[in-house]
Amino acid sequence: MATPIAVAAAKRKRGNPNWGRPIPPARFLPTEFEIQVRQLRLTVQTYASSAELRSWCERNKNRVYIPEWLLEAWDIPVDPTFSDAA
Repeated sequence: MATPIAVAAAKRKRGNPNWGRPIPPARFLPTEFEIQVRQLRLTVQTYASSAELRSWCERNKNRVYIPEWLLEAWDIPVDPTFSDAA
């Protein structure tokens, strides 16, 4: 007669239940620029006319991603060798 421990061990599933299944896609996370645009409630057409967004972009130009076409429209230079790492 089998002992209760051996029966419980036989019923236990082993291994990865997701083996062979495709990896689910990663969740989309907005950039800091997109978060700022959403807070200011701007559309793509109003980016260039926003004084608040321009000020934010000038402060963060070397730290976060800002679309190149917007930097060119405002003539904001970016230092390609800038490193925020201390």
